[in-house]
Amino acid sequence: MNTKRSTPYLSGEILRLISYCPLCEAPTKPLRARILEDKAGGNLIHLQCANCHSSMLALVVNSPFGITSIGLITDLTSDDVLRFKDKAGLTADEVLEVHQLLYKEGDK
Repeated sequence: MNTKRSTPYLSGEILRLISYCPLCEAPTKPLRARILEDKAGGNLIHLQCANCHSSMLALVVNSPFGITSIGLITDLTSDDVLRFKDKAGLTADEVLEVHQLLYKEGDK
């Protein structure tokens, strides 16, 4: 069985699953989509509504049981996602340091 997917399948079938914008509920046509990562296990897609310009990230996984997608509304551009997706997360110490900088004792 050939498990390699082509871009036409991806753009035609998977993007059809995302049929409306979750914020303004406008039909997502024309759909602005950019495939950010295409791996054998799944695809990371950045979508932008042509009506309200909100952005979404979708992780689409093609398994033997069917196609599954997980969506996330974001304010990131597709370039932002590419820049941050492989970076290490923040540590608890870094979060506390920023908090201390923002809320120094005596500041209100």
